[in-house]
Amino acid sequence: MSGTKNHSYHILPVDPWPLIGAFSALTMTSGGVLTMHKMPFGKYVLLFGFSMVLLTFFQWWSNVIREAKAGDHTPVVQLHLRYGMILFIASEVMFFVGWFWAFFDFSLFPSTIAEVVGGQWPPKAIEAVMDAFDLPLLNTLILLCSGTTVTWAHHCLIHGDRDGLKKGLWATIGLGLLFTSIQAYEYAHAPFAFGKNTYGSAFYMATGFHGFHVIIGTIFLAVCLKRTYNGDFTPRQHFGFEAAAWYWHFVDVVWLFLFLAIYVWGGWGYPVH
Repeated sequence: MSGTKNHSYHILPVDPWPLIGAFSALTMTSGGVLTMHKMPFGKYVLLFGFSMVLLTFFQWWSNVIREAKAGDHTPVVQLHLRYGMILFIASEVMFFVGWFWAFFDFSLFPSTIAEVVGGQWPPKAIEAVMDAFDLPLLNTLILLCSGTTVTWAHHCLIHGDRDGLKKGLWATIGLGLLFTSIQAYEYAHAPFAFGKNTYGSAFYMATGFHGFHVIIGTIFLAVCLKRTYNGDFTPRQHFGFEAAAWYWHFVDVVWLFLFLAIYVWGGWGYPVH
């Protein structure tokens, strides 16, 4: 019969949100450029673009959830969703590789920028660095614990334990908020500022972007918690939760490298704050 579906794929209906999202992203970035150049109305363009991006996220992902509930996420579709998430995380890995590259380039070859750092690393302007075995170590333990709680939640979901799933998500979200709070306190009491020299810039860009990813991951898990209370996710179909768990584990691993490279190795033998 003409039009009969004889495959396992999901053919998407016409949807305006990809186009709206593209123009929203263009508006947001244009507003950012206008704001940085102190152009009139730049911040309003930025705010409008950002609001439209958030609206696109909400509407587009709501459509994906409705498709899952309608049974459109067949095993083949779920596999391709996983491929997409893997590629997204791979792109995020390369994003952080850039910041690690900058930090190691500055630290291993300080003589090439002697006029900036005085031929040494950390630069002469840095009187003290963060004590790696104070708040950073505490945050490391917090993130490692959060990795175990999100794994616990995943295990409970697979075995049909909804109560354990909720408890694991609550614990992970709480640990994520605790990590962010401690990092905010650390920044507020840091012995060096952002943008004054290469050390401060590399430190805050790497750890700050990681902190931003922790916030995004916490929101991701909070949405999963809300969906759990709504009765979503089954042991056989729970890609939304799985993607959030993968993202959270990625955030954990990046922090371990940040802790060892920037906090421990980067400040080795230097006065601590």
